Amino acid sequence: MRAVICGAGIAGLALAGRLHNVLGWDVVVLEKAPKPRTEGYMIDFFGPGYDAAEAMGMLPWLEELGYPVSEAAFLDDQGRCRARLDYDRFARTLNGRLLSIMRPDLELALRERLSFAVGLRFGVGPARIDPSAYGIRVTLTDGTVLDADLLIGADGLHSTVRAMVFGEEQRCLRYLGYHTAAFTFDDPYVHAELGNRFCLTDTAERQMGLYALRDGTVAAFAVHRSADPRRPDDARSALYREYGSLGWLVPRALAACPPSAQVYYDQVAQTDLPCWSRGRVVLVGDACQAVSLLAGQGASLAIAGAYILADQLAGTRRVEDALHGYERLWRPVIRDRQRAARRTARWFVPETARRLRVRRAALRFAGLPVASRLAGTSLAGKQRPPLRQLAAVPTS
Repeated sequence: MRAVICGAGIAGLALAGRLHNVLGWDVVVLEKAPKPRTEGYMIDFFGPGYDAAEAMGMLPWLEELGYPVSEAAFLDDQGRCRARLDYDRFARTLNGRLLSIMRPDLELALRERLSFAVGLRFGVGPARIDPSAYGIRVTLTDGTVLDADLLIGADGLHSTVRAMVFGEEQRCLRYLGYHTAAFTFDDPYVHAELGNRFCLTDTAERQMGLYALRDGTVAAFAVHRSADPRRPDDARSALYREYGSLGWLVPRALAACPPSAQVYYDQVAQTDLPCWSRGRVVLVGDACQAVSLLAGQGASLAIAGAYILADQLAGTRRVEDALHGYERLWRPVIRDRQRAARRTARWFVPETARRLRVRRAALRFAGLPVASRLAGTSLAGKQRPPLRQLAAVPTS
């Protein structure tokens, strides 16, 4: 069996590894970007993706790449801490099954685990998708033609495969009213000030977070409210415009912000499709299951979804039955996380000073043992069957 995977992000790489290493498939991974993405932000990696990484034998490597974050601290314009969330306490609510890791580092770990037999091609993507005697014929942007038994769209929130097979983007995305950005910069003073804390501005309508990286640089993460879903032409200028009024270390971060080409910038949205597969074409990761950064666990859910899909393909004779089984098992999990994100969106970046004060009080309350357990349960989502149990459910 042969699979063509469009997208060399977390979902695509995780699925490529499972299909080749476990199922013995011939796999080609296509990525339209000219090289691996280095822009990204720190993620809290827990939940079903943590379970999948453990089952795949990846945890020791991810632990080496992880960061020992002591707390998330919310600071005002003078650098005074107004609220904090203790990471050790949060980790205990998850039975210690939590990692803080840069998203590009997670991609690196998945990419380096790929066999040399997996074809990984950068700077190319699908130009045309047609049925064929094998199942699917994909004509690439460089003129190459590939025949495959299965085409997987793992090409993110703005998926080309989804647009070509399932319909135009505006019909598939639910905009949540935010823009987000991430970049890295060099400033020894800021690096020393941060230590091993994840520091965020305690501000309404917009928020910037900073954390020190092991190579001596600093990573910045930003999110702000916006009624317009369109992304700006110049990301760097947009960051100055939206965050230029903030104090503390933000002016230094903006002054060191790299050119727009080196800044990750996107809208905050969820994907909402009536179905995840059509014939021998299926979507994974943010292409079909984006929960948004408001829900967290995006990377975790991407790996777990890939794990479930590979398991269904391993246990089912007909490819189409496996695709339907994957969606039947995994869509309820995604729907739950998407609903949770929409419920809590107004507290992610409070709209007013009053809501900001309420969030401070809630974070102080979260420091209490009972509240910490409640917070952990809320972040982890509704209790559902463990990943291994989901992977063992037959399609018929």
